[in-house]
Amino acid sequence: MPVQMGMWRIDGDTPRRLSAATLPSEATLEQYLEKDPSLLGDRLLVIGRQVKTPHGKLIDLLAMDGDGNLHVLELKRDKTPRDVVAQVLDYGSWVSTLDRDSIIDLANNHLEVPFESAFEDVFGTSAPDELNAAVQMTIVATDLDSGSERIVTYLRTFSVPVNAVFFSYLEDDGRRYLARSWLAREDESEANGTAYAKSKKGKRAEWNGMDWFVSFGDDPLGRRWEDGRRFGFVSAGGEAWYSRSLRNLPLGGRVNVHVPGRGYVAVGEVSGPAQRFDEARLPIDGVEAPLSSQPLVGVYERGTEVAPASDDIAEWVVPVRWFTSVPVEQAYWEKGMFANQNSACKLRQEFTLERLGRHFDLDGDERE
Repeated sequence: MPVQMGMWRIDGDTPRRLSAATLPSEATLEQYLEKDPSLLGDRLLVIGRQVKTPHGKLIDLLAMDGDGNLHVLELKRDKTPRDVVAQVLDYGSWVSTLDRDSIIDLANNHLEVPFESAFEDVFGTSAPDELNAAVQMTIVATDLDSGSERIVTYLRTFSVPVNAVFFSYLEDDGRRYLARSWLAREDESEANGTAYAKSKKGKRAEWNGMDWFVSFGDDPLGRRWEDGRRFGFVSAGGEAWYSRSLRNLPLGGRVNVHVPGRGYVAVGEVSGPAQRFDEARLPIDGVEAPLSSQPLVGVYERGTEVAPASDDIAEWVVPVRWFTSVPVEQAYWEKGMFANQNSACKLRQEFTLERLGRHFDLDGDERE
């Protein structure tokens, strides 16, 4: 049974219960949810309203959470219990087949700003590579009849990711309130493994086989971007976790270099294998020379001559031929662009690649 919510106003020592009222319409509730989907409890980004399916039906609201999972929100309206449950299951089955490009197209048709920017506005981070790994279906109603409750509860025993929420509408001296109750608690859903249905198809953006994201930590007491820009390299170290991904960059891979907290500063091509800094030799003015003998601004040694650092701790350097590069003060960043804590990873996000190509005016050989 859903939890029934009552609300009382305290006047002096006397509590007075607020009277229940009738919501003007469930269409009004739909408008409220579109404007503020956090009414459901979690932060959500609404990416579609009245979304048309291939079967000619319309999904009331389609939303996304911070993990990139999709939420089908269907208002009960005047549907029978069998109809509303069947409909939300039908919608969920179709939504689970949507790939990343289809989802972004839907979102861009609904949102006033690009999907990537809207996602960062709501969640404070860039959209994940993988979208729609799971789907949650929710029936929204102003009241919940026993038939709908019985069917939803039965389906959940078989790990079907469907839930129901209803809203009470209260009034008090001209003020209006909404109170929310869920049929099943979130902790019950997670314990029973019914919070989400895993999509059958992978929804991660396809990788073009060339582009890599590289994080270059510019630190006044450590590595400096002006060194990497001048002498043609990216580097990472201090722990195996930081250097391992950088050491796996392939020869000929295209690197898109990001300075944390600032933005993108360069695009280039890996021109040689990873080397420990204390052993690295790079082409300097056409002649291969030890990197450590150059007039570097940063500090890269992590051991001593007597006790050199282990491979896990050492700074590792990957030589790069720059297509374009700028000082860190001219770093480029746009809301919604990709960034994460890895020293290097595959860059799949088309939004970032398109913006970098346009901003740095890369030609076909450099970007395609």
